[in-house]
Amino acid sequence: MPVFSFYAVCPFGLETLLADEILALGADPDLVRPGRGGVQFAGDTGLAMAACLHSRLASRILMRVAHAEYWDSRDVYDIARSTKWERWFGPDVTLRIDTSATRCPLESIDFAALRIKDAICDRFRELAGRRPSVDRRTPDVRIVAHFTYDRVSLFLDLAGEALFKRGWRLTHGEAPLKENLAAGLLMLSEWRPEMPLVDPFCGSGTIAIEAARIAINYAPGLDRSFAFENLEGFDRSLWTEMLEDARAAVNPHAEVLIRASDISSIVVEKALENADRAGLGKLLDDGRLSFTQGDAREVVPPELPEGFEPGLVIANPPYGEQSNPKSASIQSMMGHVAANLKQHYAGWRAWMLSSDRTLPSQMRLKPSRKVVLFNGPLECRFFRFDIVAGSNRREKKTLTNDAE
Repeated sequence: MPVFSFYAVCPFGLETLLADEILALGADPDLVRPGRGGVQFAGDTGLAMAACLHSRLASRILMRVAHAEYWDSRDVYDIARSTKWERWFGPDVTLRIDTSATRCPLESIDFAALRIKDAICDRFRELAGRRPSVDRRTPDVRIVAHFTYDRVSLFLDLAGEALFKRGWRLTHGEAPLKENLAAGLLMLSEWRPEMPLVDPFCGSGTIAIEAARIAINYAPGLDRSFAFENLEGFDRSLWTEMLEDARAAVNPHAEVLIRASDISSIVVEKALENADRAGLGKLLDDGRLSFTQGDAREVVPPELPEGFEPGLVIANPPYGEQSNPKSASIQSMMGHVAANLKQHYAGWRAWMLSSDRTLPSQMRLKPSRKVVLFNGPLECRFFRFDIVAGSNRREKKTLTNDAE
């Protein structure tokens, strides 16, 4: 089968983990290259479909259809006009052109996007006597143009809506954590389904829902559609087979213990609705997954069934746009959260995502690890704290700074 070049976009800080995901799907290791904010890889269209269906970390999967040098917008038009778009779609689809750039010398990226649209329409008018229309909101086909100083790459967006949109979220709490970043937090923490998990700032439930779906092997793309389904050149029967295999692989009986809570009962109700739409009703019914109203300063760990050892606290406490992280009330609250951890969670590991670098001092805890991540535009640190009962003292350890 033909081999194509793809680019998987992801949040900054998760590139290596995403490369591991793509390798696990069968990609050639020699053709997988992590970069900043994504991973380049190569393979057939089946690999790209599998990445859309199974990647928990990617935001988009882009397929490169043209790559060439340019000098000005006339060159950009010529490159787009000579690209064989008819291989992938016809003149009756609707289009959207998006652009990104790194040190691009063109005066107007928007004008370059317009020239790409003109080139595609002119090509189809010549070939078929009619042209595609533009739809900025719900296009059939999304095209992405990326400009560097002297080269332009044209991609087909195979995802459509961003891949972190799993199909279950209708409502959310304040400043929701995107699903792929939540999955990244779970992977960075090395959480496994046999570890109990507590999120005392659950908001709309994203971390807990992602964890539960990982535990039961629920493919993240199983409940949604993708833009490649509107394109030619993708094996429909193979896609049907992939979906059937993914549904058969779900194990709703998996052993897992996840406790999520939030101080707002309204937010907790929304989290429960999200979890039910995410296909987790059975876990909610038998208590393997729960969402309750509770103050993070008072939440205690669950009683551990036989075979479970102390686990992980993973949370996205208030910060950044959600509140003023410098306020005395937030600092005081996090100090009380830390006191509760030391009193009740000895032997556990706590991971906190925050844009406030002073969080460890607020909690009077020394992180044993920190990872730089971006929650949207906010630069954050994902801090790991190893909890010791009733004391701020720690054995001397080397602080691991993964990304500074």
